[in-house]
Amino acid sequence: MTGSKDHDHDHDDESSDTHETAAVDGGTAAYGGPTIRSRPSHLRRNIELIGVALVGVLAAAMIGFIALDWLRRYPGADAFGPLEAVYSATGIDPAAGYLFDQFLIAGEWIDHFLGTEVFQYAFMWRNIATGVLVGVVAPLVGTYLVHRQMALIGETLAHTAFAGVAVGLLFVAVTGWQGSLLYVALVVSVIGALGVQWLTERTNSFGDVPIAIMLTGSFAVGTLLISWGRGFMSIGVDIEEFLFGSLSVVSASGSRLMAALTVGVVAIVAVTYKQLLFITFDEQAARVARLNVSAYNTLLVVMTAVVVVGAMQVLGVILVAGMLVIPVAAASQIAHSFRETLFLSILFGQLSILGGYTFALTQSLPSGGSIIVVAIGIYLAAIAVSDRSGAAISLH
Repeated sequence: MTGSKDHDHDHDDESSDTHETAAVDGGTAAYGGPTIRSRPSHLRRNIELIGVALVGVLAAAMIGFIALDWLRRYPGADAFGPLEAVYSATGIDPAAGYLFDQFLIAGEWIDHFLGTEVFQYAFMWRNIATGVLVGVVAPLVGTYLVHRQMALIGETLAHTAFAGVAVGLLFVAVTGWQGSLLYVALVVSVIGALGVQWLTERTNSFGDVPIAIMLTGSFAVGTLLISWGRGFMSIGVDIEEFLFGSLSVVSASGSRLMAALTVGVVAIVAVTYKQLLFITFDEQAARVARLNVSAYNTLLVVMTAVVVVGAMQVLGVILVAGMLVIPVAAASQIAHSFRETLFLSILFGQLSILGGYTFALTQSLPSGGSIIVVAIGIYLAAIAVSDRSGAAISLH
C-alpha cells in the first residue's frame, strides 16, 4: 500500500521530534516545538504482551469448547446421511464428547473450591465462552471507532439489531422457523450498517446526523413491530433480556455464531491493520495514496454490526456500545501508542467481562449492567493513574 508505512505509528524508538509534527502513537501532539514522548518500560511492554497472549490462549480455549460442544452433536448428520458414517469412522464424536466432559469436570473442581454450583453446567461454559470472545472483539473494533470519533455507531447498530430481533420474532411466528433470532438480527444489523454508510457518503448532513436518524428510526421500527405482533400472535421471548442482557439469552447456536464472528473479525483486522490505521488517522492522505477508503469504511461498520449482534447476547441492546468504547477510553489514558491502546483495550475488556460475570453471579444481578459497571471502574482507575491531562492519541 503506497504511503501506508508512514502511518503504521509504532514510534516507541523515538524520544523526541524537533520539527512541526503530531505524535499519533506517542499520545501527545505538539506543533512548532519539540514533542517529548514517554517510552513504556520493557517490563511494562512484556507484561502487556504476556497479558494479550493469555487472553489469546483463553479465547482459543473457549472457541475449542464451543467447537467440541458442536461436534459432539453430529452436526449436519440429519441433513447429510453420509456425515454420520464419517463421524463414526473418524471417531470425532467420542473424542469430542470426552474432551467436552473434561471441561465439565474442571467446572466441578472450580465449584468445589469456590463453593459454587454453576461451572459444572454446559450452559455456563457457553456463557463464559461468549463473554470472553466479546471481550476480545468489541474493544478490538472499538479502538478504531473511538479514534475516528464514531463511538455512536455502536449504539446505532445495537438499536438496528434490536429491530432485527423484532423482525426475527415475527418471522419465526409466521413461518415456524427453528433457527436463532440472532441470525436474523445479524442480517438486519449489517443492512443497517450499509444504510448508515450510504447515507453518510451521499448526504450533505453533518457526519452524525445519519447515525442519529438510523439510531432512533431502527429502535422505533423495532418497538412498533413488537407491539404490532403482540396484537395478533403470541411472542414467547422476553424482550427485556435482549435490552439489558442476560445469561439465559446465550444459546448453543448463539455461542457458535460468536465464535465464528470472532475468528472472522480478528483475521480481517490482522490482514487490514495498516490500511485501517492509515484511514483512521489521515483519511485524505489515504485517498491520495489511492486506497479504497469507502470500502474500508464499509468494512469497519460491517464488522461493528456483527460484533454488536454477538455482544448483544451478554450486554443487551442498551449497554452493548459500552464495551466498544469504555475499555478503549481507559486504555487511551495510559497508552503511549495506538498499538498499545489496542492491546490494553483488549486486556481491560477481558477484565471487565470476567469481573462483571463474577459480580453478576455472586450478587444474582444482570450480566450486562455488571460488566459495564466494572468497565467504568477500570476507566476511573486509569484516569487516576494517568500522567496526562487531556492528551489523546487521536489527531482529530
